[in-house]
Parts: sequence; C-alpha cells; structure tokens
Amino acid sequence: MIGAVAGTLAGLMGSGGGMFLVPLMVGLLAVAQYQAHGTSFVVIFPIALVGAITYAILGHMDWALILGLAFGGVLGVLLGARLMMEVPERHLRWLFGIFLVFVGFCMIIT
Repeated sequence: MIGAVAGTLAGLMGSGGGMFLVPLMVGLLAVAQYQAHGTSFVVIFPIALVGAITYAILGHMDWALILGLAFGGVLGVLLGARLMMEVPERHLRWLFGIFLVFVGFCMIIT
C-alpha cells in the first residue's frame, strides 16, 4: 500500500519517493533511518522510470534541463550519501523533517 501511494504521488506531483517513503518506513515499518534512505532510492527507481516514460510520451520533457540536473544530481547524491553516514540517526531524522517543512513552505509561497 505504501508503494502504491508513493507511485500515485510521484505521478501526480513529481515527488512522493523520499518524502513519503522514508517517514513511513521509519514510522510504520520500524526501518532504521539510514536503511530507509537507502531503500527509498531503490524503490524510487522503477517509479521514476515509469513516470519519466509516461511524461516523455506525453511530450512533457525538457531534455537539456534534464541533462544538467541529472549531472548535478549524480554528483550531489555521491556527496550526500557519504555525508549522511556522518550525521547521527536522530539528527538525520530532524534534518529530514526540517527539510520537508522548508520545501512545503517554498511550494506554498511560490
């Protein structure tokens, strides 16, 4: 059920993976914070792939923008995954929550 909701959110809003999966895996499934972050990447991959194909078929892709963002994202995730292991699990949970509130606030004001 969690996966179905994450997929629906991803298709509807272009998100839902980490923002939805990580808190539910930690809260409902008692998965450790680090494992939830790592697991969400594997779960997000097929969701993102199917979503990308669907949006590409509908003609809603900016390929130049995709290339630039993907390049930066790959570099960023390498750094972020290594940094995550330096942050205590309790602090990581707080940082993740603050990040979600910040992103939500930004979405409301723009």
